[in-house]
Amino acid sequence: MRARLLADGAIAGAVGSAALNVVSYLDMVLRARPASSTPEDTAGRLAGVAHVDLGPEDRAANRRSGLGPLLGYGLGVAAGVGYALLARGRRMPLPLATGVLGGGVMTMSDGSMTLLGVTDPRTWRRSDWVADIVPHLAYGVAAAATWNRLRPPVSGRDG
Repeated sequence: MRARLLADGAIAGAVGSAALNVVSYLDMVLRARPASSTPEDTAGRLAGVAHVDLGPEDRAANRRSGLGPLLGYGLGVAAGVGYALLARGRRMPLPLATGVLGGGVMTMSDGSMTLLGVTDPRTWRRSDWVADIVPHLAYGVAAAATWNRLRPPVSGRDG
């Protein structure tokens, strides 16, 4: 049962991560904005902290480009597993679960990038905050809805 709980959390986190990416890409299309460099910058900083050599700069740049999104998916899946443990296998009301999941992932993501010196949220403009909050909200909704869908009904209620 515990393995199923953790697997369901991982699935919910992966679905949330996919939703976050779709919303981010739609934002790029609608506003014609470039992709953010923060994922690959974060990967580079983490590699440096861990003393991992990513190779010559041309190869290191490609590795950072691939590692950045993988770190995002890893964080999203880990957050789903953490939520599964927090929820102890139960459904939660969608608004509450959305806030916990979306806010949690945003805090972990932005917090780690801030600690690594990749960004400083104190310098962000309103549009930067919106571009960060909306995809994390999409993560929260998608992950929460998936989690609740994977949970068995409780006493005939949808939860």
